[in-house]
Order: sequence, then structure tokens, then C-alpha cells
Amino acid sequence: MLKEFRDFAMRGNVIDLAIGIIIGSAFGKTVNSLVNDVLMPPIGLLLGRVDFSSLFVSLSGQHYESIAQAKAAGAATLNYGEFVNTIVNFVIVAFAVFLLVKQINKLTAKFGPDQAPPSPSTKECPYCISTISIKASRCPHCTATLA
Repeated sequence: MLKEFRDFAMRGNVIDLAIGIIIGSAFGKTVNSLVNDVLMPPIGLLLGRVDFSSLFVSLSGQHYESIAQAKAAGAATLNYGEFVNTIVNFVIVAFAVFLLVKQINKLTAKFGPDQAPPSPSTKECPYCISTISIKASRCPHCTATLA
């Protein structure tokens, strides 16, 4: 059983998956930083010096200056600013994955094993439905003359 598990774990697909998860995690952190540190501050400035990550509504009805204050007081909050940041993160990641898949499809179409379908070397006799050479002018099975 241990040998089976080792063989399973060392197969290429499992290792590729592990590498993909690690790179995806790093990519997620990079996109998160891009959104929070690069994109959202100028957007917030354009919208009147708004820091999206600090936008919230206290569901208890009391006013708090920050999310940290509300959480320290035990108040339930609706953090819609964080939700906006998360939506922007998602759109960026989805667009990056779209571009990556598009490029991979383009490369596999260009360099892949299925570059072009092979030209047919056989055809079907319309009379006896036998498979014959594409160059044949007479069917070897039924001797019909082919156009």
C-alpha cells in the first residue's frame, strides 16, 4: 500500500498539481497586492479619498470609526469595501487565467501534435460502400466505375 501511494504521489499529474497550487497561491498574493496597493488607492482618490477596505456598515446601529473598533466592540459589520476589493481581485485573476488559456490554446494549435488533420487517403465506394484508395477510378470490390 505504501508503494502504491508513493507511485501515485510521484506521478507527473500530482506533482504538476502541487506546483500549480503553489504558483497559484503566490499569484493570488501578487494580485491581492496589486489590487490593494496599486489599483484601489487611485480609484479611491478619484472617488473622493475613499479607502475601499475600510468601508463598512455596522449592523448593530451604532457608529464606529473603523472596522477594528467595531470588531473590538463585538458588533456585526457588513464589510462591503472588502467585498469590492475581492471582486476586483476576482476580475483580475479571471482575466489573467483567460489570457493564459488563450495563449496555451494558440501555442498548442501552432505546435501541437494535431497541427492539421491529415488529408484523406481513402474514400468510400458509393455502390458497395467499401473503403478504397482515393486515387481509384474503379472499385476493386464491385468493379463499378467511379467518377
